Amino acid sequence: MTETTPGDRLPTLPPPAQVQKAIATLEADLPTLFAQDISYDIYTPDIFFQDPVNRFKGKFNYRIIFWTLRFHGRLFFTDLHFDVHEVRQAAADCIQVDWTVRGTLRLPWRSRLFFNGQSNYKLRESGLIYEHIDTWDRPPSAILKQFFQTQPPA
Repeated sequence: MTETTPGDRLPTLPPPAQVQKAIATLEADLPTLFAQDISYDIYTPDIFFQDPVNRFKGKFNYRIIFWTLRFHGRLFFTDLHFDVHEVRQAAADCIQVDWTVRGTLRLPWRSRLFFNGQSNYKLRESGLIYEHIDTWDRPPSAILKQFFQTQPPA
């Protein structure tokens, strides 16, 4: 008889129903994240977040980043949108979301902001999201340059 050690056990995957709940919540929350708060019940207390300019851990900090997005969105933009193109289960414990951020800055020259990205969410066996990693299609400096580009008259 062979003994199994913790390293020999297969990882426990999240239940399909919990993955579907997370997908449904993301589909409902993300398109309106600049207008209203998201639901936080699908995230672990120690959620890890990283994008090209931020990196932190903890649900409190996660809540702050979404509050900051809404606050700055209302302050600096006349309109701002988070367009969700696809939400899919990429693996048994991973959800991927393809999206675009677009908006018009509240500046006399009405610069337009536009960039694409992908969010990767990792789920624990409980079905809760413990990691959220965002990648963007261009570096932050290229996005910042959009603030200073003038738009032709409409």
